Amino acid sequence: MKTRAMNSPKAEPNRLINETSPYLLQHARNPVDWFPWGEEAIEKARELDRPIFLSIGYSACHWCHVMEHESFEDAGIAAYMNAHYVCVKVDREERPDLDQIYMTSVQLMTGRGGWPMSVFLTPTLKPFYGGTYWPPRARMQMPGFFDILTSVQRAWVDKRDDLYAQSDHLTEAIAQHAGIRGEPTTLDESILEGAMTILLQAADRKNGGFGEAPKFPHPMDIRVLLRAWKRFNNQDALDVVTLTLDKMSRGGIYDHLGGGFHRYSTDGCWLAPHFEKMLYDNALLVPAYLEGYQATGNPDYARVVRETLDYALAEMTQPEGGFYATQDADSEGEEGRFFVWSELEIAEVLGAEDAKLFGDVYDVSARGNWENSNILNRPHAHDEAAGIQQKPSEELEEFLTGCRRKLFQARAKRIAPGRDDKVLVSWNGLMISAMAQAAPVLGEKKYATAARAAVDFILAKMRNEDGRLLHAFKDGRARFNGYLDDYVCLIDGLVDLYQATFDESLITGAVELAERVFDQFGDEGGSFFYTSSDHEELITRSKDGQDNAVPSGNGMAAYTLLRLARLTSDSRIEKQAARTLDAVSGQMKKMPMASGQALLALDFWFGPASEIVLAGGTDADRAAALRELNETFSPNKVMAARSEDASTSPLSALFEGRSTTGELTLYVCSQGTCQAPITGADDISRTLRGL
Repeated sequence: MKTRAMNSPKAEPNRLINETSPYLLQHARNPVDWFPWGEEAIEKARELDRPIFLSIGYSACHWCHVMEHESFEDAGIAAYMNAHYVCVKVDREERPDLDQIYMTSVQLMTGRGGWPMSVFLTPTLKPFYGGTYWPPRARMQMPGFFDILTSVQRAWVDKRDDLYAQSDHLTEAIAQHAGIRGEPTTLDESILEGAMTILLQAADRKNGGFGEAPKFPHPMDIRVLLRAWKRFNNQDALDVVTLTLDKMSRGGIYDHLGGGFHRYSTDGCWLAPHFEKMLYDNALLVPAYLEGYQATGNPDYARVVRETLDYALAEMTQPEGGFYATQDADSEGEEGRFFVWSELEIAEVLGAEDAKLFGDVYDVSARGNWENSNILNRPHAHDEAAGIQQKPSEELEEFLTGCRRKLFQARAKRIAPGRDDKVLVSWNGLMISAMAQAAPVLGEKKYATAARAAVDFILAKMRNEDGRLLHAFKDGRARFNGYLDDYVCLIDGLVDLYQATFDESLITGAVELAERVFDQFGDEGGSFFYTSSDHEELITRSKDGQDNAVPSGNGMAAYTLLRLARLTSDSRIEKQAARTLDAVSGQMKKMPMASGQALLALDFWFGPASEIVLAGGTDADRAAALRELNETFSPNKVMAARSEDASTSPLSALFEGRSTTGELTLYVCSQGTCQAPITGADDISRTLRGL
């Protein structure tokens, strides 16, 4: 069992060679006889009367690579797998529906989850045993993968009835967990106040964030606390937000040279991340920092937004306009190798004297701060560091900017981590929204232009002949039925991009997508299923109610449908959003830290939420008027502008009776009550500031 087969281009390919997923292609020359998920694999398992070994991961997952190299490239282990199992490999980013179901099974069996996910199924696709990463042989109190393979095989032969009974019981439990958690309750402000209390109790008052290591960014929860600060006048909520934003952007989780955030921190102080960069993390953190900037005026938050979006434009944008999915953690066979530095490497780039000052600010030492290397981070705020170094703040910043530029150029010569260049509609919707929100606030039209290019790519390349969304695009192929979050995240992006550009075709597209959500995903109880009504039949049809690293589909549906309803004056859309909020009300009350996106919707629902209409005037007039509004934290609003009549548009009701000719006129409505029209630049500016 010690023989090892190298996963090299010379090895014979398995069935994964015909896939487009970079993750599946990484395993295409394993000696394991992998199948992609599909009828061929399922029929094979039934024909041979074998269990299915299902392995789920993603291309940027460090421990997925480790398990591949240790076990799936081992010729002896592979031979045993091929002789006794039908082996199926799934990219969780392509098939989140499968990932949700079988992750629930692993969590029910083991009390935890993660990737790589390893699950044993009956030929009827019901799970009976599973876990995450296993080493090839037992070590450090962890069972060995080969031992598990042999034990499961013996049980399959000797205790088949027990395994089937266990799989039936587990499948029933999965179905119970697949719905919205918590009984519906009355929607009132106490839900928001209770969420604020729990978030403040969970907050780390020393290092920022929530809970202990490992630490995830929680961008939706940050935005909930910002709204709690505004609604309840709670300074503590704002203090937790600013501490968290400061600590994350100064920590090693942030790429101080290239911009953008790594996935999460393995420690409690944001120093040592897993180094993969996910499109969705960066897309979700942009609005958190942007709203932090609006709330506090801290220019450092605006800098982080610019650097993060510029990173996305430079490294995560395809020529056709879509945004790529992830960047790997590993390069040259080592996690983080691309991003970390030795003291000597920095001195070779900057010179000894400059390296000393840079190293003092960025926590660089000969010993290193992580595995004998240095992760760049800033233990002190900039003004504090300037005081320690006895230098004027502006002078130090100019010096550090030059050093970072030189180090970035030097780093660019290294072997870069791999990139998963598939395009996912849901994650693109999040980045479209981020770019669109940032464009008017920062005065950067390039972000709105990039958002529009992504929209155009998706609508042109990622729909089938009936106009329905397809989830993933890679190598010229769009595949897989769109999921709920594909639709609602794209709708949200369209709404935000409309408010940045006032192109009414975007709202027309959003309304069309909303109709498909109602028709294909709706449930009589008011919530939405994760998969469409004509999706492949799986062991259960789940509902995406709880936030994970990305917003839940139902939380995003409630949020974006509310905003779309206010723009279109469509009571049917608003009633559906309210029904979705009712459906997740119990979950919001009992599990607020799993309900951040729904809580954002609830805060909007309670308002006061303003409908702001600018009619007439020139583009310059509107831009000047909106500049005041975009610089302030006023989250519960929708904005519309028009300089000429449109014959047909979902926005027609909003503009009815409001002249689009002549000088710029401001109309403000809230909770069904409208103020008198306002004209004149000074009066408009004063009113918008008041909002």
